[in-house]
Amino acid sequence: MRKKERALEIIQRLKKEYPDAGCTLDYDHAWKLLVSVRLAAQCTDARVNVVVEDLYAKYPDVNALAEASPEEIEAIVKPCGLGKSKARDISACMKILRDEYGGKVPEDFDKLLKLPGVGRKSANLIMGDVFGKPAIVTDTHCIRLTNRMGLVDGIKEPKKVEMALWKIIPPEEGSDFCHRLVYHGREICTARTKPFCDKCCLADVCKKVGVK
Repeated sequence: MRKKERALEIIQRLKKEYPDAGCTLDYDHAWKLLVSVRLAAQCTDARVNVVVEDLYAKYPDVNALAEASPEEIEAIVKPCGLGKSKARDISACMKILRDEYGGKVPEDFDKLLKLPGVGRKSANLIMGDVFGKPAIVTDTHCIRLTNRMGLVDGIKEPKKVEMALWKIIPPEEGSDFCHRLVYHGREICTARTKPFCDKCCLADVCKKVGVK
């Protein structure tokens, strides 16, 4: 089975297994997703969702957060880890949104990449979830699972994984596919324990255990 054929089969099976899979970060505005995805680095989405409640209660919009000092932000987001650098990036990012984009998140991948603390993973998440554009979010689950499944060959660098997946994943499927990989990676194809291959809906097409 070629990679593209395997990819299409995996996409269809994961759709059936996780029909409602979506972003596990809570947000109702684009700027909030921008904040949350920065806080999620080396932190669980569940913890981020709790911490941002206090952040947004005190700073309810872009202008308010832009006016806050990095130290004030850090005092709230510290439980997410790396508080100083995350607070500094969030402060700088909100100031740019306020001063250059009228408080809005730019609908442009390259402009997103220029925002403090925003890398390709974050920019793709924003493009896919907020703007409905083609996106591939190469988080740890995506990298681990696509390697195990044989969709990429021993590639660990996020950008290289992303580029490899663009060649075999239909653009309109990329964003939801990556969300489903998160669910599957947490429930079945785990990192810290042996994968539950006996319970996996992909076992017969996964390169790790199935088709060689």
